[in-house]
Amino acid sequence: MKNYKVALHRDYIVNIKAKNEDEAKFLAEYVIGGEKDISTEKEKIKFKFKIEEIEMVMNEAVEVEEMKENE
Repeated sequence: MKNYKVALHRDYIVNIKAKNEDEAKFLAEYVIGGEKDISTEKEKIKFKFKIEEIEMVMNEAVEVEEMKENE
């Protein structure tokens, strides 16, 4: 089999309960790993937020490059 490097572009819609708009933006960027909430219980208590839903709305391969043997 050949080896390929694929660049992906993914967009998510995150439904989050937070104190304000700035914190919602920061937390969505900070605690989302793929389609998972990777925050800890400690962070949820400290920042007082809750991720309600994470929905992937776009998943597109934007570049594909065949890798050479030693890459």
